[in-house]
Amino acid sequence: MTATLELELSTPVNLRDLGGTPIEGGTVRAGLAIRTDDLATVTPEFAAQLVEDGLTAIIDLRSPHEVQVTGRGPLADYPVAYHHLPFMGSIEAPVGDAPELTHELMGEMYVGMIDRAAPLIVTALGIIANTPGATAFHCAAGRDRTGVLAASLLLVLGADDDTIVADYAKTGPNMPAIMARTRTAMSAVFAKLGLDPEAFDGKALTDDGMDVSMRILLDTLRARHGDALTPLRAVGLSDDTVAKLRARALAS
Repeated sequence: MTATLELELSTPVNLRDLGGTPIEGGTVRAGLAIRTDDLATVTPEFAAQLVEDGLTAIIDLRSPHEVQVTGRGPLADYPVAYHHLPFMGSIEAPVGDAPELTHELMGEMYVGMIDRAAPLIVTALGIIANTPGATAFHCAAGRDRTGVLAASLLLVLGADDDTIVADYAKTGPNMPAIMARTRTAMSAVFAKLGLDPEAFDGKALTDDGMDVSMRILLDTLRARHGDALTPLRAVGLSDDTVAKLRARALAS
């Protein structure tokens, strides 16, 4: 029998409502989209507060391995729609030596994520467009997969690149707290896969120069396609979804 993992429940350390973010025509209204670190390990009290504040849908971007370790947590007890959209199908051991984690490497990874997960990104945008209340989307840290979805949403809403980079970079100062909060769950994921957790400690990914990663993603998309949304439009992002998102997002 598999031992039950003892998880310490806690409040997120990298949660922010995208409300107030400048976009075409105004700013994002509060209560539309919340980006955050792992929601599967929140306290029952925090889960209750999220629902009371208007949360009606969760988009879980974690891999199946991560979900197997922690499940859905206290929010599973509430009538909140749950959508599992794993932007990375799995966490796998690198071939050869583990690559050095740099901001440049992360930016290249984000480009690959857009290439591979574009249909899931479009699905996520459709969920946000059609959810009557607030949608929260998260991975483990609320940084990489969450950052790519946040960037995609803000691109659709007409935010400029500086705004998108600034939102992404807000995670940087939170990295020590993120690493502490996710250590137990992520160590269990790595152990389950036979990986060394110390090889993926993320210590190099501090707030110093973090904006480089998102700049690489946005610059590469524009260099390749002109319109950064072209990869999403190619797999089904419709004008109707874009219009719904913009209509729902604009603060009155």
